[in-house]
Amino acid sequence: MGELGLLGATIEGYGCAGVSSVASGLITRAVERVDSGYRSGMSVQSSLVMGGIDEFGSQEQKDKFLPKLAKGQMLGCFGLTEPNHGSDPGSMETVAKPHPTKKGYFSLSGAKTWITNSPIADVMLVWAKLQETGKIRGFLVERSECPPGTLETPPLKNKNGLRASLTGMIQLDECPVPEANMFPHIEGLRGPFSCLNGARYGIAWGTMGALEDCIARTRQYALERKQFKNNPIAKYQLVQKKLSDATTDAAYGILAALQVGRLKDEGKAAPEMISMIKRQNCDRALVNARV
Repeated sequence: MGELGLLGATIEGYGCAGVSSVASGLITRAVERVDSGYRSGMSVQSSLVMGGIDEFGSQEQKDKFLPKLAKGQMLGCFGLTEPNHGSDPGSMETVAKPHPTKKGYFSLSGAKTWITNSPIADVMLVWAKLQETGKIRGFLVERSECPPGTLETPPLKNKNGLRASLTGMIQLDECPVPEANMFPHIEGLRGPFSCLNGARYGIAWGTMGALEDCIARTRQYALERKQFKNNPIAKYQLVQKKLSDATTDAAYGILAALQVGRLKDEGKAAPEMISMIKRQNCDRALVNARV
């Protein structure tokens, strides 16, 4: 993906492609037609990690991490969800406090779960509360810089789906992170929510790619499967209706994603628009896949 310029594709500079939001959506749609797990890994690298660094990181952080992330030479993950706080990130328990012995460092402790790419990530964007103020800040945790015993990333196994995408935890135990690796330009939940909004936009496109793949495979099966006087089942209206419904839902979903993408490129897209197309397109893809 790095060689093809697919990672962080909308970012300008740092070896990124610098394409439009519409083009990025079309890329996501094409990748998910192959496998949803591939799209998941790409979205985390691009929207959550690279997007966060590009929007909120210092110039030094951008120069250090973005070129390698863009080439796929470095893998990233995004640590927000916790074992006790899934949809309530404001109650996170992961804490950052001044390191007791290393000047210019924070000490991070806590756990994150259901983290895509965590078992293999080189850099982890971890959101934690400052012990002194309670403010949420973003930290770039580099695996290679963590002393033994301060960072563990065990995988979560036996998933029913997205098995091409590695999922795991981030477990921090007084892990030292330099102050230079803290995002300087953002505090509170606006940072992680902005990153998530970019990923949601990609999901709205990606699910339509998955639905299109379902339609293509189903159509081929209906043409090959023969019943009732050796006729292909595609001949019968009940099967035709199911394929027509799925094709219509895919067309509507792609048009909605296209319109929101154009608005994003014009700086006019509201977060609610992205939430709506993500919710609707996921629902239609699932309903038709189950049919």
